[in-house]
Amino acid sequence: VQLQASGGGLVKPGGSLRLSCTVSGLNPEDRAIGWVRQAPGKGREGVSCIDSSNIGLGDSYYADSVKGRFIISRDNTKNTVYLQMNSLKPEDTAVYYCAADASWDCPRDPDYNYWGQGTQVTVSS
Repeated sequence: VQLQASGGGLVKPGGSLRLSCTVSGLNPEDRAIGWVRQAPGKGREGVSCIDSSNIGLGDSYYADSVKGRFIISRDNTKNTVYLQMNSLKPEDTAVYYCAADASWDCPRDPDYNYWGQGTQVTVSS
């Protein structure tokens, strides 16, 4: 199983970025896929997750800190999950990881079974 995250970079406050997570080795339509971030000196924070669209209804969930600014979505034809990040703030600066669960529904805690490498997001003027 491989998850390839991309799309990070340096952006000014108020700007936008779109992260992509391409999944291989399992059918992402059958699994919950999520984004988790880790800022320097801090623990992991679950940012967003989307349920399976095959077995579940594809419901999405967001941390309170990003609700209304971030949007998670799937493109099943490309085996890719996206995280559109708008109105970025300096406190969004972190390494962002995409992860897949063995189950179809999003875990309560960001304790996924499969992890990709991270992509750095830096929000600074």
